[in-house]
Amino acid sequence: MQLSFLEPLFDRAGPWATVYFDPAQNDESGAKRRELSVREACAALEEQGADAATTQAARDALTNISPAQDPAGRVIFAAGGEVVLSHRLARPPQGQIASWAALPRLAPMLELCGQDPVCLVAYIDRTGADFEVRGPAGSQEAGQVEGRQRPVHRTASADWSERHFQLKVEGTWEHNAGQIAEALSSAYEETGADLVVLVGDPRERPSVHERLPEAVRRVTVETEHGGRAAGSSSAVLEEAIEQARQQYARRRVEEALDRFRSGRVGTDRPTDAVEGVPALVEAARERRIDTLFIRPDGADLARETWVGDEPDQVATRRSDVQTLGESDAVPVRADDALLRAAAVTAADVLIVPPSGGDAAEDVPAGGLGALLRWTYEPTAV
Repeated sequence: MQLSFLEPLFDRAGPWATVYFDPAQNDESGAKRRELSVREACAALEEQGADAATTQAARDALTNISPAQDPAGRVIFAAGGEVVLSHRLARPPQGQIASWAALPRLAPMLELCGQDPVCLVAYIDRTGADFEVRGPAGSQEAGQVEGRQRPVHRTASADWSERHFQLKVEGTWEHNAGQIAEALSSAYEETGADLVVLVGDPRERPSVHERLPEAVRRVTVETEHGGRAAGSSSAVLEEAIEQARQQYARRRVEEALDRFRSGRVGTDRPTDAVEGVPALVEAARERRIDTLFIRPDGADLARETWVGDEPDQVATRRSDVQTLGESDAVPVRADDALLRAAAVTAADVLIVPPSGGDAAEDVPAGGLGALLRWTYEPTAV
């Protein structure tokens, strides 16, 4: 999961109010529970020391959350008397979380928003395609391409002139497939998509697929459901797209963990995999984290670390942060400090499934680990 959408949270100083809020059901009893939940969240912020203006901003934002628009709820981040960011959740929180701390409380959002990849959907017919991108911010149009409009339909005649016409039709199909593939490749780059799903015409769809560059083709899947025409969307199509996203996400985590397990093997060679808070803090200071792993049941997530104003000012002890040039170090959770560092350096973040009590699957140890952007050669003794 890329955290670039969290950038507004790191452009200003805290402390931060963070609330994960479930709006309950859209009925009279649900409205009463929402009102009570808002009061409880704001009371929790006040008890932790939140200022009145920021608490009021949080109260206003929470009161306006609608179960019709946000059935799973939202997370809000507020500081300095205003809500800086509000983000929709994919799953409701098991219990309300209200935090007042030096850094935004980010780790729960990763679980509740899921690890859905940014997905580029191409709705294809024989004349062109419409593109749609689906990501953390929802769905939005991502352009379209129109090819040759004539001729696009075959005839049933065996007459020579008709066969000649059919060849022209096939030529139009091939030309349009090439144009769609070219435009789709550009949209893939521009949107930063992880996955491409081809929807639509059963003949043109595979023709477009085979014309994509290898890098795009590797992350492209097809579905036979739906099409480009208005009204062709369906629950089956939505299910197929969602299934493709989930399969991609699972495969990505599995591949990254395989690399992590290989890299953590104890050898004399440099390793590109580290785990445990001290090693991760060092990597964060040097901006070497490429992929950060977080296992929600890990004991190290809540371990105390110290941070300064800058994302790379992080240490396991207060005195260490002061040596980095920050005199007003503050204590924070390790997961929040590392997530801030990962977000501002464009590192990826992956949620690792809980170990379920199996010590053999306690990867990464303590619940925090990383693949690194580069390693140091061991110093000869």
